[in-house]
Amino acid sequence: MSSPTPRPDDTIHSESFLRALMRRQLALSVACAATFLVALIGLPLLNYFQPALMATRVAGFTLSWLILGVLFFPFVWAISWIFIRRSIALENDEVNAVELGRKK
Repeated sequence: MSSPTPRPDDTIHSESFLRALMRRQLALSVACAATFLVALIGLPLLNYFQPALMATRVAGFTLSWLILGVLFFPFVWAISWIFIRRSIALENDEVNAVELGRKK
């Protein structure tokens, strides 16, 4: 006797599984992109609206150059690291949910 075939909703390749995962990853992507855009657009706006603050010297650099030249790339790396870790966690959560549903 062969093992029962799983219903389409029970597999990780089902359309409902993939849509739910893509929806959650889209929300994560939008959040990461929005964070990046705030930083990208915020620096010129700070330079324009707060020139005295951005001209303040910190560690031999103006605050503007410190943010742009030293802190911006680690900020982008942090966003990328958070995105990748959270994306993998979302995939694992979905797989675990399907596996739990299959065992019931």
